[in-house]
Amino acid sequence: MPADDALLAEVPLFQLLDHEERGALAKMIDHTAVAQGETVFRHGDPGDCLYVISKGDIEISVQDHGGQKIVLAKPNVGDFFGELSLLDGGARTANAVALTDCDLLIVDRNDLLTFLQSKPAAALDILAVMGQRIRQADDLLRGRVTRNVNEEVEDKRTLLQKSADWIAEFSGSIPFLGLHILWFAIWISINVDLLPVTPKFDPFPFGLLTMVVSLEAIVLSVFVLLSQNRQAAKDRVRSDIEYDVNLKAELEIAHLHEKVDRFQADVLTRLERMEKTMGGKPPTPSYTNLPKPQ
Repeated sequence: MPADDALLAEVPLFQLLDHEERGALAKMIDHTAVAQGETVFRHGDPGDCLYVISKGDIEISVQDHGGQKIVLAKPNVGDFFGELSLLDGGARTANAVALTDCDLLIVDRNDLLTFLQSKPAAALDILAVMGQRIRQADDLLRGRVTRNVNEEVEDKRTLLQKSADWIAEFSGSIPFLGLHILWFAIWISINVDLLPVTPKFDPFPFGLLTMVVSLEAIVLSVFVLLSQNRQAAKDRVRSDIEYDVNLKAELEIAHLHEKVDRFQADVLTRLERMEKTMGGKPPTPSYTNLPKPQ
């Protein structure tokens, strides 16, 4: 059903128009209601209009070759979608599903031309939204093609996990070993009268030293286990990324095979047309006059 002037006045895209222009445009633009979970359009559908959201939220998504859904955008009140197919006349490139109960304004090509002729500056707003969505799609594709395992895991670390990683890394280093050798040498030297200027506080067999070293080993083992658990989680992320990369490579190879098969079929079809045009099969090459091998 047709939209009304008050409904257009709530949409930022049409607020550039005055009251009379909105009233004239409202008579041409249709208004429809979409229930929650209902599909507005699907990938591959013919695109003959764009939609402006006057109420509700819409999810724009595509499905990759691996069957996973990629959410491109979630436009809400005042935003529009479906403009790409309207501009180039091609099929829909994504799926649009209503996240909530929505009221949509339907703008076809003639309505859009009428609107842009009255307000040419609005074309810049449409181009700005299209450019923003292209950038978002580029970021999504870039993130799905290559991901750094360290960045995926490091950004989610807590202070305790960072401390555990640092302690586990330092406890397996040469400086850690050197500090302990120096510490043990001084401790033993003091308690066996090699340094008589200091009183003995832990005589042989160094029970206090044994207890301190045991406690240190327990604490260090906990931190090392925490770090190993994080390393195992990082390995799982790495395995998932490697699986995604292998899957993408396999799909790309399959696509190349499909392109080669289509190319071969096109070549055979053209050869058949050439044969029909020439009135028969082309002459087969003769090998009788070829020079004999020496």
